[in-house]
Amino acid sequence: MKRILNISVGVAALVVLSGFLVRGYFDHRDKVVVPVMLVEKAGLRDARKYNTHMVDSAVSMLRSGNIVLRMGLGADSKLLSELNSRDQTFSHCGIVMVEHGYPFVYHSIGGEDNPDERLRRDSANFFFSPKNNSEIAIAHFSFDTSDVDELRAVVANYYKERPKFDMKFDLATDDKLYCSEFVYKAINKAMRDSVYITATTLFGHRFVGIDDIFMNDHANMVWRIKFK
Repeated sequence: MKRILNISVGVAALVVLSGFLVRGYFDHRDKVVVPVMLVEKAGLRDARKYNTHMVDSAVSMLRSGNIVLRMGLGADSKLLSELNSRDQTFSHCGIVMVEHGYPFVYHSIGGEDNPDERLRRDSANFFFSPKNNSEIAIAHFSFDTSDVDELRAVVANYYKERPKFDMKFDLATDDKLYCSEFVYKAINKAMRDSVYITATTLFGHRFVGIDDIFMNDHANMVWRIKFK
């Protein structure tokens, strides 16, 4: 009986689909009508093309010392973005270093995207992927060549140690780092200035938000785009 019911449902669906296809292209006046499905597919193709172009454009702009930002699609990204006190646009950040002609992003991330929770080095294309993000941006700091060289050395040392992600978001510890903490500590160490980037204090708790990074007086947003 169950098999007969499944067959009947399948036949009914096929009849409806066939009718849709016939009526979708021609009405009684032989006027061509584009089915909604085709319009949606065309829209998806255009969106993918646009998103790919935006990522390629962003990657081509990257220079060593740039800070990259993104807003993830998951609920956890939304929660992380709400930790920012002034601008809640972004949920994650990292430091760019161009190596052998290609920009890589060093960033601290936890969760299912990074099971071992250790500091990562990813290609810029992977970091910016529209598959998992809704918005991306690039912030430029006023570093000179020697500043960038120093930052490169600091980042390399952090990557050698590969600290784990700090789930407690404790700025007082150095053995574990959350994303904005890594950027904050790396830049301040490279600049030999503990307040080059300043932390935010809320209810007696010191914390570095992602907005503390890109809204810093030394930073300038040079690229910002939302994916379709």
